[in-house]
Amino acid sequence: MKKRYTEEQIVRILDEVRGGKSIAEVGRQYGVSEQTIHRWKAKFGEMGSSDVKRLKELEEENRRLKNIVAQQALDNAALKDLLSKNW
Repeated sequence: MKKRYTEEQIVRILDEVRGGKSIAEVGRQYGVSEQTIHRWKAKFGEMGSSDVKRLKELEEENRRLKNIVAQQALDNAALKDLLSKNW
């Protein structure tokens, strides 16, 4: 399922709420429910655009590191299996 709004757009929408507009008004303007805006506030809180970009970078780095660890665990298991056999 494709996301309707990017993280940067969500931060801008939340900035409008912080700027004084009511949640109901912003929700009508962007076609989202009040519950969605509350969920976004819980997830993104007081983040700015640069914070969201940094979060994306960290998530990508974390994904790559997990992949490396998984690959090393497979390599170790294969080596242990190979070494445990009697020649």
